[in-house]
Amino acid sequence: MENKISKTGFYLALYGTVIVLAWIGIFKFTPTEAKAIKPLVENSPLMSWLYLIGNEQQVSNFIGIFEVITAALLATFPFSKKLSLAGGVLNTVIFLSTLSFMFTTPNSFNVIDGILIPDAFILKDLVFLGMGLMVIGLNYPILNTARK
Repeated sequence: MENKISKTGFYLALYGTVIVLAWIGIFKFTPTEAKAIKPLVENSPLMSWLYLIGNEQQVSNFIGIFEVITAALLATFPFSKKLSLAGGVLNTVIFLSTLSFMFTTPNSFNVIDGILIPDAFILKDLVFLGMGLMVIGLNYPILNTARK
């Protein structure tokens, strides 16, 4: 990162992602969130199989653990390239999966005044996906090449 403003922006986005991931990960341990995510997970070709091996709360807990671990790994960015790279990869997996819910969950899009509107709760994950890709790019030497 070339200047203080870019560096500050990056760290705000990084630790904002860490806080949100940890927060929603912890919330997955509640029955309210377990019930809320069920329609998303059960309609997903990528994740519906989880209900074959666990009940509603167990699946939610598993996802929560995955999210909290990812947040912790991302938080290591200033100290460990390897750990934060793993966090970037897991973050990317999480948010590619959640973005896919827009296309697999019924009624994820509405038409309001003739404009197609996606579920904003899921659409925000596009920004978090970008953060994961930035962490990967900054940590992976082949992708982190000097600008011309």
